[in-house]
Order: sequence, then C-alpha cells, then structure tokens
Amino acid sequence: MFSYVDLFAGVGGFHAALGSLGGTCVFSSEIDAEATKVYEQNWKTRVSGDIVALTQDQMAVPVHDVLAAGFPCQPFSKSGYQRGMEETRGTLFWNISRVLKERRPGVIVLENVRNLAGPRHTHTWRVIVTTLRDLGYKVSGVPTVFSPHLLPPHRGGRPQTRDRVFITGTYVGPDRAWAESVDEPLVENRPVDGWNPLEWNLVEHLPVVEDSTDRSEYRLSASEVDMINTWDEFVQLVRPRVPHGKLPGFPIWADSFDVTPRITAQTPDWKADFLRKNSDFYTRHQSVIDDWLHRHNHLRDLPASRRKLEWQAQDATSLWDTVMHLRPSGIRAKKATYVPALVAITQTSIIGSLGRRLTPREAARLQGLPDWFDFGDQGDAASYKQMGNGVNVGAAYFILREHILGDIDNVRAVAPDLADAALASPENPDERLQAAPVHVKAKSLA
Repeated sequence: MFSYVDLFAGVGGFHAALGSLGGTCVFSSEIDAEATKVYEQNWKTRVSGDIVALTQDQMAVPVHDVLAAGFPCQPFSKSGYQRGMEETRGTLFWNISRVLKERRPGVIVLENVRNLAGPRHTHTWRVIVTTLRDLGYKVSGVPTVFSPHLLPPHRGGRPQTRDRVFITGTYVGPDRAWAESVDEPLVENRPVDGWNPLEWNLVEHLPVVEDSTDRSEYRLSASEVDMINTWDEFVQLVRPRVPHGKLPGFPIWADSFDVTPRITAQTPDWKADFLRKNSDFYTRHQSVIDDWLHRHNHLRDLPASRRKLEWQAQDATSLWDTVMHLRPSGIRAKKATYVPALVAITQTSIIGSLGRRLTPREAARLQGLPDWFDFGDQGDAASYKQMGNGVNVGAAYFILREHILGDIDNVRAVAPDLADAALASPENPDERLQAAPVHVKAKSLA
C-alpha cells in the first residue's frame, strides 16, 4: 500500500481520491479550523496546522510516496526567475518545494485555479516548472487544465464545470527531468470517452433530492421569486421575436435600454460595446420592452444587480427551466445540464425547476464526496465555502491515475506500491468511495 501526504487539505478532496486509489494518508495539513474539524471527523486522520511552521525550521512531514497539494497561488517576484527555488521564498510553494527536496516522494499532484495557466501568470508558471525540474521532477511545461463535467458518470465525473490546473510529476532526477520533460498537457481539456457534457442531468446524475423533505431554508424568498418571475415574463415576451428563439448572449442591461447609447469619451471600450448592443436590442423590440418595463415600474424596485440578465441557457423556454446564479453582476441563467463552478462565496446555484438552491449535500456530491461525508453541526455558509475551495474528487483521481499509468515504468522505479495500486484500480473512484469510508485505510486519530 502506498503512502501519501495531503497538504492544504481543505476537507479532504485529495484524501478521497488517493484513498480510493488504495493509499494511506500519513500526514495532512490545513490552517482553517472549521475545515480541519470536518476533515478529522470524516477521515479519522489527525490534521496538522500551518504548513509554514511545519517545514521552516524542522521538517515535520514524514517520508511518503505521493505528495498532493491544492496550494494557494501567491505571486512570485519578477526580478529573477532564474533563481529557481530561492525565488519561491515567501510563498507557500516554497514550503512544498522544501518537502520535495527533503523527502523526495516518487510522484506529485498539485492543483490550482484556472488562472494559473493564464497570460498574467506566465512568470509564476515558469518559476513553478523550473523549480520542480531542478528538484528532479519530470513535469510538463504546458499546464493541464481539466473539469469534472468532461468525465462521464462511469468515470467519476460530475455535472459541474470547474476548470482547474493540475501539475503532475515523477521523480527521475534533475538531469533526466530537464531532458525528458515534455511541453504538452497530460490530458486534453475536452470530453473523455466520447462523453457529451450536454447529456448531464442534475436530477438523474447528481442526483438532486426531489422528495418531500422540508427544505424551506434553501427555497427562494418571496422577493427572489418575484424578481425571477419579472424576468421570466421578459423571456416569454421577447423569445418568440428573436431569431431562432434564442436570446442574445451578451448581458442584457435594463438600465441601458436607450434608443441612443449613453457613451462618453470616458466609457471603457468593453462597456461601450455592451451599451451599443443593448441599445440595438432595445430599439428592435421597443414596444414590447416598454410595456414590460411599465408594468414593473421600470425595475426600480429591484437592486441594480438584479436589473441585468445574462442568458446562457440556449433554447430553454423559461427561467424556471434553467440553473440560475444571482451574481453581483446580474442574474446568470444556464441550461439545466451541468452547473457553474462552486465558489467560496454565497452564489449557490438555483435549480429553477425546484425553486431552491443546491443544498450542502448536493454541493458535496458535485465535488465527488460520498453521501456518508458529514459536515457535522457547522453552518451552511462554512460548508458551501469548503466545497467552493475544494478539489473535485473525480477529476483529481482521473488526472493522477492517468499520470501513473502513462509513466508506469518510472513510477514503478520510485514507488512500486503506487504503480501496483494504479494498475489494480477501477476507472471510477465511486466504486470504492461510496461503498465504505476511505478512512478505514487511514492513520487513526487514536
């Protein structure tokens, strides 16, 4: 049985993935007290605190086969990217680097937000890759970006679009790491096994709960229902009048329904573009829109953020048939297949057909956690935050398993038990995870 450590552990997404692969957790760290309590309660594994204190003076992290970390991305200095590991000082990536230098696990799997692969972070990405190769890890110079909604249900996928950057590597020594590393992603950011993500169905695949259980605390308020009904009336009126019955994809701003767009020399280009589009849209449907505005007091009773509609629901016929997000930027409506990424703030998805928000249990299912996973007595806000910050179990399992199987000879040389575990593992982590708590294989608190 292979061993692993779980750094920046949250409530244990990586623990679920690596436990399902057949590993034993020998160390975990997490600085958030509420997440630590949930982690220990579910995985029966003691969680150490701040990784900084555990790696600065003396190395508290034990020897292990796999290092997993959903690390925060802090900016690195641009003054000297050639300095490798030294430049990471002052960032939490340095603490990971120190563990790798002293413990040299056979395989690493790191996870971060999609923006790490974006153009504003090319320097950060280069420092990370350079540091890992200098430490002896064969890692790709091109980020692997993947989302759980691209995995079919039988591979542990979930109906949530959640693009994340994954970094995987095998220890081969610095010379080979620089000579053999490739510049291509581990997997492509596209559906797996011919799966069509539009086939996701929240009721069937998640599933959402449609029973008679009292869910009043998740139901929409009367004012929210009125607001959605107001905009749904708009949808019903305008849809038959637009080409192919599809509303425009740009944000519809009721405050910008003007025959002449209010653009000044100071108006940013992006906003001017939206103002022109809204003006043109309004002008073409003015009579219908004016009647609608008049009936609803020109939306003056709604806050500014609720006077905007972002329609991404394609050919849906009603707002109540979509999945909605009430965002600071407006109401976003998407087709009721997969949901937007869970976030660590109160923008919980609304399932229109059920007239309520996703529950914490359903949010946990979206992250691939089993139904025996228990949030304890903490408030829902903390549970939503933890799910928004967490790593998706199915995506993490898929990425790590693909890395091991694709580099099996090198993995076997440095972590033979890990190689054997991957070869014997099922394609779907749910086969092991849902059946029994993974913590039966973990280091006990006692």
